[in-house]
Amino acid sequence: MKRPPRPLLAHILHTPEAAGRLSMADWDTLVRQARAAGLLARLAHRLREHGMANSLPGVVRWHFDAAETLAAKQRTAVCWELRQIATALRRLGAPVIVLKGAAYVAADLPAAQGRLFNDIDILVPRTALADAESSLMLAGWHATGLSEYDKRYYRRWMHEIPPLKHVQRDTVLDVHHAILPDTARYHPDSGLLRSRIVAVESLPGIHVLSAEDRILHAATHLFHDGELPHSLRDLSDLDLLLRDVADDFWPRLVARAEQLELGRSLFYALRYLRHFLDTPIPESAIAALAPAAPSAAMLAVMDRVFMRALAPTHASCADAFTPAARFAAFVRAHWLRMPMHLLVPHLLHKAFVSPTRRTPKTA
Repeated sequence: MKRPPRPLLAHILHTPEAAGRLSMADWDTLVRQARAAGLLARLAHRLREHGMANSLPGVVRWHFDAAETLAAKQRTAVCWELRQIATALRRLGAPVIVLKGAAYVAADLPAAQGRLFNDIDILVPRTALADAESSLMLAGWHATGLSEYDKRYYRRWMHEIPPLKHVQRDTVLDVHHAILPDTARYHPDSGLLRSRIVAVESLPGIHVLSAEDRILHAATHLFHDGELPHSLRDLSDLDLLLRDVADDFWPRLVARAEQLELGRSLFYALRYLRHFLDTPIPESAIAALAPAAPSAAMLAVMDRVFMRALAPTHASCADAFTPAARFAAFVRAHWLRMPMHLLVPHLLHKAFVSPTRRTPKTA
């Protein structure tokens, strides 16, 4: 089985100046890949950053303009929502830590450029979870749209409560007490994550993870999540985060990965960042992660899975093996998060019961 070629979108994200040589058919493919990956606004930013905005075909430009307008609106909305969350949880007695995309916006990081959002994720201590949920309910956020099975699944096994939606604004909020479920194979200590949080001066009451922990969480989420439609977006987030670090950052990142039991996730993240986006990663970091790497045979299998599963969900990025690769990534993620005696009944329920029920988000 041959390795699939790098998607056109990944190539242009890494080398924006190559957009000047695209045919109209290439532009059509590029826009469709970027939209499928949730990267249309970021691609527009990259092209403008490299002086390509004025050379875009007119029929293409409006796609990028619309995506950038949406991204700017969402960025403003996220900052406003974070203030509302901080107000709702001001008496919690524990830090409110923002995760993933909203954290990039709160901390004004390069990964906030052209970032689109489906929800906002926060992390609170497990001991404060009930108080946090009560306070958020009083402020208008309520669990909705899930089956009773999914609600039980979240509360019993997951690292978060069921998603909350605001009754007026339809904002979706995920409240976590950890970054992986209690049933997962790896157990990063949430207390260690909280020990290095950074306050956001522009958003009183809001904190973000340390630079090392932001990267490790992004890598962990990417390689432990069974839903991969925006996986290239998550890789692009990591690419921008890592291009923004100093040379002395890498030893600290590797040491922190070992401390949090997340070396394998970081190994995979760095490997596929190189494949898709040519992220500059020191050989010393790769060598330091060698103990966390899988066997050579397993790595060969993972390459054939993730080089397909992490590509945009578009026909131009698929071959005959892509459906099997995506299914393998889905099963692997669930297998890492749940032991077999829980996983099999859960997958059977999702396969044969959940499809008969209309729910906007499943576990």
